[in-house]
Amino acid sequence: MIRVLLCALLIAGCSGSDGGGSDRAPRSAPDLETAAIRRGVIRDPESGVLTGLYARDTDRVCIVPQGMGYRIGVSVDYGDSIMCSGTGHANRAGETLHIELGGGSACSFDARFDDGHIIFPGKVPPGCEALCTRRASLAGLEVDPISVSRSEAAAMRDSRNRALCETGG
Repeated sequence: MIRVLLCALLIAGCSGSDGGGSDRAPRSAPDLETAAIRRGVIRDPESGVLTGLYARDTDRVCIVPQGMGYRIGVSVDYGDSIMCSGTGHANRAGETLHIELGGGSACSFDARFDDGHIIFPGKVPPGCEALCTRRASLAGLEVDPISVSRSEAAAMRDSRNRALCETGG
């Protein structure tokens, strides 16, 4: 009998009606995702903000504002000195992220910025090989957002301990 009464109270509490005939749902505390977005722990998928730190496995990308565009740093580390590392500039136009790494146009390509994820093309220009050792490549790099913090992005270092997104100010 007590179980039936508890179940009835539980169902009544979840009904969404305030008992006064109103169709409005009662105000509730924000869910965990909303609270994490407000605190800057995770990226708001609706904001389209590019600044931050991205990662997947040992692949890392940092992006910070610089001038009219962004400074970008990329680090791919497969271990055994098989790696890629580079810095450069990025500009965004919708879902396209134009990236120039290594200080010139030899490693220049368009990546996708899709729902907060950054996806490099399956084939990058031959000039990008200069940023890599042995058989490593930037081709097909895909990273997920892990932080919207500019300071965390600026602090990212590659496997040789080089700062990739420091802007000096």
